[in-house]
Amino acid sequence: MTQRILIVGAGFAGLWSALGAVRILDAAQRDGSIEVAVIAPQPILHMRPRLHEAAPHAMTAPLGELFDATGIHFVEGKVETIDINARSVSAIDGRGRRFTLGYDRLVLATGSELSRPPIPGLLEHAFSIDQVADAAALETHLAALPKRPDSPARNTVIVAGGGFTGIELACELPQRLREVLGSDSTTRVMLVERAPAIGPDLGPGPRPVIEEALASLGVVVRLDTTIAAIDSTGVWTTTDERIEAQTVVWTAGLKASPLTQQIEAQRDALGRLHVDRDLRVSNVERVFATGDVAFAQLDDDGHHALMSCQHAMTMGRFAGHNVAADLIGRPTLPYTQQRYATCLDLGAWGAVFTDGWNREVQFAGERAKAVKRMINTQLIYPPPANRAEALALANPTPDAPA
Repeated sequence: MTQRILIVGAGFAGLWSALGAVRILDAAQRDGSIEVAVIAPQPILHMRPRLHEAAPHAMTAPLGELFDATGIHFVEGKVETIDINARSVSAIDGRGRRFTLGYDRLVLATGSELSRPPIPGLLEHAFSIDQVADAAALETHLAALPKRPDSPARNTVIVAGGGFTGIELACELPQRLREVLGSDSTTRVMLVERAPAIGPDLGPGPRPVIEEALASLGVVVRLDTTIAAIDSTGVWTTTDERIEAQTVVWTAGLKASPLTQQIEAQRDALGRLHVDRDLRVSNVERVFATGDVAFAQLDDDGHHALMSCQHAMTMGRFAGHNVAADLIGRPTLPYTQQRYATCLDLGAWGAVFTDGWNREVQFAGERAKAVKRMINTQLIYPPPANRAEALALANPTPDAPA
């Protein structure tokens, strides 16, 4: 009887989990007796790190041919419930039909979503770049701005949240606004952050470079400012200040997929499941978690993976290896990711590249922009639909035996 490893999610962590599982089953010559299945709404990888760029509707990569080449079974469906006791998931397909799918081992890789606090008007009036459809809606809105009467509010975009995503978007928008409204238009991009410093989670290392880029691009930065309400023509702050803007983009914070709530296990403040070093959900049998849904230690110094494709891709390789190894009785591997680097896109100004957890700046400007371009157009994309090449790239520890 065929056994099944079921991976929920076809994002960066889900894709590499599937490839990692197939790889070790290949090496153990067990690929025929164990099915590796991925369940997701579509066999498409959404290039979420690129959604601050123009033309976000094109930021996807098809996975069908790669799945076919590597023997990964794709199941179209959105998982709604997980039943740990029955070892099954319930899902709904694109036609609205509900079905149940069993598993012998489960990998939860459903990623994260934008955190939207109960701020009046946020859901009705704020845009985001959380998913492809969200970013495409913002793009359509920006393209339609010239049809509106010229005014300071029309020509102003507020980016709420001065973290990684907010900085990248704010640096991208000045050029895009000029392209839409004309180079002679008086446009304004305002980056609003409630903390006393820009990029509070990025630390002081890259901050001078970020501040230089924002100033050079003409982005207005408002620190110690918290948005209290949003409407169609602007925002109110908690100090009763009114800022007029017909475009508000919310980028402030991520949280783990709500499916983590269906697994009775410890979670962190972001909703991520606590996992053991081999990415097995702590105290839960037959279930692994990876990517943005996993609170995973990645070195012996106590650092934990961040919600980033940099960590999701490697974590996925380990999760796939370990879930298959666990099923066939082989030793699992402790997830490790010794090097951490950050490459932040700063629009027309360039980029900044840092190394280490203290984010020491290595280089910035056009040199860093070239690295960011390589990451965003090559490194994060799926491997070619070639079984041998794809499985070789799925090795979590390239120097170790299968």
